[in-house]
Order: sequence, then structure tokens, then C-alpha cells
Amino acid sequence: MKLFNISFGFFGVQIAYALQSANISRIFATLGADPHQLSFFWILPPLMGMIVQPIIGALSDKTWCRFGRRIPYLFVGAIVAVAVMLLLPNAGSLGVTTQIVCWGLTGTMMFGLMSLMFLDTSINIAMQPFKMMVGDMVNEKQKGLAYSIQSFLCNAGSLVGYLFPYIFTYLGIKNVAPEGVVPNSVIYSFYIGAAILILCVIYTTAKVKEMPPEEFAQYQQPQDASATTADGEMKTNKPSVAYTFISIGLVQFFCWAAFMYMWTYTPGAIADTCWGTTDVTSDAYQEAGNWVGVVFAVQAIGSVVWAVIIPRFSSYHLAYIVSLILGAAGFISLVWIHNQYVLWGSYFLIGFAWAAMLALPFTFFTNALEGNPRMGTYLGLFNCTICLPQIVAAVLGGVFLSLVGGSQVMMLGLAGVFLIIGAACVLAIKE
Repeated sequence: MKLFNISFGFFGVQIAYALQSANISRIFATLGADPHQLSFFWILPPLMGMIVQPIIGALSDKTWCRFGRRIPYLFVGAIVAVAVMLLLPNAGSLGVTTQIVCWGLTGTMMFGLMSLMFLDTSINIAMQPFKMMVGDMVNEKQKGLAYSIQSFLCNAGSLVGYLFPYIFTYLGIKNVAPEGVVPNSVIYSFYIGAAILILCVIYTTAKVKEMPPEEFAQYQQPQDASATTADGEMKTNKPSVAYTFISIGLVQFFCWAAFMYMWTYTPGAIADTCWGTTDVTSDAYQEAGNWVGVVFAVQAIGSVVWAVIIPRFSSYHLAYIVSLILGAAGFISLVWIHNQYVLWGSYFLIGFAWAAMLALPFTFFTNALEGNPRMGTYLGLFNCTICLPQIVAAVLGGVFLSLVGGSQVMMLGLAGVFLIIGAACVLAIKE
């Protein structure tokens, strides 16, 4: 139950992240963005993560107060995220100019970009403390289980966030709106998501008590004197932290680039292949937009199921490779699918890769750190292995899209190829 409580707030944070992931391309397409520009709108989230998370990690390493070490940052991030979630989906209905004001972007899109920047910054501030608390408070034998529980809660939150627009449409809330305005089904999804986010964070804040400095220092000491040298250094045959960082980072590069293309191009891809439209103002495109939430929810279900299975593998290396290969099969199969229901099988497999990406890299890396008191700083820097590939993928998205003839579904096939390369790179990781 303690492992569960440490990560429960992640459920609410991930609802916010899921709403962002499933609806950003839809929101900006509705606001008038060109498909070849969509990947550029996705540069901001990982860029903010690269900047914010190392800072939060370094600051929280030095923070000891009555509320804890990591929790104060978690709470502040959640408050800001809630505020921005109330603004972002209203970008098209606040009276902001629709005239081009900068770099070919309208005032409405500029407002949406600023809201996205603050939303992702706050989500990053709220998200990172959960990973740090597991690193701080959980022993090495239980870290795989702890991160799998975190992955389970993360994907359960994703499931809720992805389904919100579809559920609200089913309940009769309008799923279409005037040109340049985001539908109410999406707006209300962000409102409810914001409420759940703050409630979940309050729960974790109330239930989890972080260790004071003296207890933390004692907890991190080696339990077996024979495990240390005469100088008090840990005896270990493990590879260096730098090697572990680089080897895991190589896998992360291809995995996160793949999922960047999934988030960016799934709305346009399935609208084209399953609904036969590229017109963002049509009812069919908005229906496809709702279905993105459904297939992403299926992906989350696959992740929840696979998160339970991962700890049962005899080797985390094997679990990592199998997960990525199955995810790659899901991506590549999308190229030939033209039925909206058959998409479920593909995205269920993609969920296996996502579950592994949320749990295993942090298990490998935090075990390599061996209770280092600067855990937060290292995990903040490690987050660059998540953010940098997304930035590179976003910058090159338009180039790759042109190379595949403008076909957004082929970009999902390319994502599958990236996961296969990532699976091969797992062999370089040493424990």
C-alpha cells in the first residue's frame, strides 16, 4: 500500500498528460495549423522538460522542510497545471486575433502555444517528484515492482484521460464547433481532468511522509560492512553511472522518437485511413479525433496489463526487448488497417512498449545510482534522454513526412522501425 501511495498522484498527473497527448494535434489542427507544421508544435513539451526537470531535481535534492523533500514541488506543479488546463482548450474562443502575427502563426495559435508551454512545464514539475520518491524511499529489490505500480497507475490515468472526449460526446455534449474553436467535448474533458489531478495530488501529499535528512542518510548506508572498501566506498562490479546513462539513453532515443510520431500523426492518420478525410472542419475528422482517445485508451489498457506482467520476467533485459518488439509490430500493422475497430489490436500491442518505457529505464538507472544523495539531479538529467529524442523527432517530422509522400500513417510505420532499433540497443545495457 505504501508503494501504491507514493505513486497514486501520478494517476491524476497522467490524466492531464493524456489529455495533452491525445488532443494537442487536434486542437492546433482545429486552430488552423498545417499538417507539415504539427510536429513543430510538439517541440515545446520536451524542450520544457529538458529545462525544468534537471532544475527541479537539483533544487529538491537540497530541499528539506516540514512538507518533505519532493512533495512541495509536486504540489506547486499541480496547481499551475490545473490553472493552465482551464485555459488551453479555450484558445479559440477567448477573442484572441486570428490574424497572422508571428512566424506564420495566428494570435490564437500563439496563445495556444504559450498555454501548452506552461501546461507541460507544470506537468513536468509535478511528474518528476514521483520518480524521485521511488528512488529515495524504495530498496533495489522492490524498485522494479514500485516502477511497475507507477506504470500501472500512469496508464490507468491515461485510460481515463483518453476516453473523456468520447464519453462526453456520448452523453450529448457537442463534438463540433465553429471554425477555429475547440469543441465542448474537449473543453469539458480538460476541466474534469484538472479537478481529478488536484484531488490525486492532495491524496499523495496527505498519505506520504518523506524521510527527514538524518533518517534518509542512515537508510542509504550499505547494510553489509563487507560490501564496502576500507575507504567506505561501495564494492561493485556494476558499470559506471555514465555508461548506464548513455546505454539506456540510446534505447530511449528511438523509443521516444517513435511515440512522438504516434502523438503527432495518429489523428490525421486514422482520419485518412479509416474515415477517408483530411478536412479538419468536417464531422468525420472530429469523429476520428474522438476515436484517437479510444485507441489511446486501448493502448493504456495494454500498458496496464503488461505492467503487471513485466515483474514476472526472469530478466528485465528480456522484458524490455519483448515489449519493444511487440510495440513495433503494433505500429507497423497500422499501415494496412482501414477499420476503426481493428485499430484496437495494434494499439493494445503498442501499450506493451509504453509500459516498459515507463518502468524499466528508471529501474536500471536508479539501481545504478545506489542511493546517491543527488538522486533528483541525476534523474532530472536522465529526463533529457526522454526530451531530446522528442525534440529531434519534432524538428525532423516535416522532413520525414515529405519523404513518405505526406502520408501520416507511414509516419506511424516509421515509429515501428524506431522501436525495433531501440530493442536491439537494449543489448548494450549492463546491470
